[in-house]
Formats: sequence, structure tokens, C-alpha cells
Amino acid sequence: MLKSNKPLIEYIIDFLEYCEIEKGLSQLSIKSYSRFISIFKNWLVNNGYKSLKPHQLTNDHIWKYRVYLSRYTNFNTKKGLKKSTQNYYLIALRNFLSFLADKDIQTLPIDKVKLQKDNKRERIVKFLSLNQLQKLFNMPDIKIMGGLRNRAILEVLFSTGIRVSELVSLNRNQINLKNINNMDNYELNITGKGDRPRTIYFSQRALYWLKKYLDSRKDNNKALFINYRPHKKDIDRRLTVRSIERLVNKYAKMAGLSVLTTPHVLRHTYATDLLNQGVDLRIIQEFLGHKSIVTTQVYTHVTNKRLKDIHKSFHSGNKL
Repeated sequence: MLKSNKPLIEYIIDFLEYCEIEKGLSQLSIKSYSRFISIFKNWLVNNGYKSLKPHQLTNDHIWKYRVYLSRYTNFNTKKGLKKSTQNYYLIALRNFLSFLADKDIQTLPIDKVKLQKDNKRERIVKFLSLNQLQKLFNMPDIKIMGGLRNRAILEVLFSTGIRVSELVSLNRNQINLKNINNMDNYELNITGKGDRPRTIYFSQRALYWLKKYLDSRKDNNKALFINYRPHKKDIDRRLTVRSIERLVNKYAKMAGLSVLTTPHVLRHTYATDLLNQGVDLRIIQEFLGHKSIVTTQVYTHVTNKRLKDIHKSFHSGNKL
């Protein structure tokens, strides 16, 4: 790590360019980051820290900045900042420090920037451990078509963090697995909740099970996941949300899991796994398709580590 003689505030423009080029964020997101990080810049200047170097930033500076945000009053409205709003500024600071670390510039680790606790929004997020997840995956009987399909469903839910409503709407023609042996991962553009487009990513492990399932299909039904009950010709055999909820719950009971397991618990597990590996909330927000970062903040029950590579490195499925 390099001890830079360049003041912290002189890296802010570089950070915003990094968000645009390296992270590929939209202009709207970059504008938000610029607004959030400018509060930190102004605080540095107003408190005599204009020349503070990245390696000189301490826990004491962070604490004083958090106190400043907590006591901040809007000049026009005479109102303070909500805890959720304070967290916008703190998350921006975390990302700024992650940028510096990514450039091998010595500075304070991002886990030293604690978010404010908003008790009004606190709720328990249920998720599975990797050991519990493996037990769940082992429950379907892959010797039969229905079991092979169900294994693929479980793998895809965890690999992509997709909502169950989004999963059931997928069609076969959206998946091209001809070159699966040469794929490290696979990405697919979908339209999610609120008609918001986003990209989901399949790990190589999920692709393996998805291909095995699709290779077993002898029908022409367009749905990606279908039921195998007796049916009339050309009837829509697409699995329903309720069907997938039932099968996930069934396998959880078979595995003896203590957590009431639903497809959404697998989505929570996906997000928790990423957060455990150091991916920051803004990136997880994009993965999950959350409109607001406040929604994603329910996952701050997990301790953040350094931000590293995004999906391939942290969510390959190889650790199971």
C-alpha cells in the first residue's frame, strides 16, 4: 500500500471518474455520489482537514464526521437528517475509501465507517448458512426429471438472487448454454419489479445444473421451468410462484433446517453471502434490483470487509 502525499479531497474527482468508468454507474448515480461525498469534502475543509492525507484518516475523524451528520440541521427547514439519510453519506464515504484501497493507496479500512442504526426499519433478515444451503441443495432426487428441475431452481435462486416472480417468468429462449464449458458465468438482462431492468448473473455451478435440466427436456414449451403433471397438449405448463414456494419449503423440511425457508430467504442468503465477502451495499442494491438503498440496508447485520471483485470472485459457487 502506498502512503500518498496527495490530500484526500483531491481524490474526489478521481473517485467519481472511477465510479463512471470502472463501476459503470449511471450519470444519475454518479450525481448522487457527488452530492453525498461533497458533504464529507466540506466537512474536511471547514474543520481544518483540507490537507489531510489518506493514510492520516483515523477512527476519530470518522467519529467526528458521524457526530456532525447526526447534529446537522438544514438551514431552510430547520430539520435534522434522518438516520437513513445519514447512511447515504456514510455509504458514499465507504465507497470512496474502497476506491482508494483498490488503487493501493493506504487509508482507513471501510469497516471502520459504521452505519447509523435506524431502529424504525430494523427487522430480522432470515438467511441460510452455506452448510444449510448445501443440505437444501442435496434434497431433490436428481434421478427424476422433477428433481433435476428442482435442483436447477434452487441453484438459480441462490446464484442470481432473483425474485421468485421473476424466475417463473423466464423463458427457454432467454438461456443460451451451447458454450457452457467455456463459461465462467452467464449474465441475463431481465425486467424486474417496477419494470426496472437489471442484469442477473449465473455462476458456473448454477449453469451446470440448468444445462442438465434443459438437456432432459423433450417438450416445446416456452417456459424455462415447467410442471410434469399430466396435461393436455399445448397447455401452459409454466410453474407458478406458489409451486416454487412449496417445493423450497418441502426440501427445507426434508433437510431439517430450523429456518423457515422460502425463495425470498434464498434471496436474503444471496445478498448476505455477497456482503460477507466485502461487496458494498450499492453494488448489492444493483444486483437485487432495489429502487432505494434504504431497502438494501436491511443487510447491514453482516460485517463488511474490503470491496473486491464483484460476482465471479465472490459468488462463483465453488465454495459449496
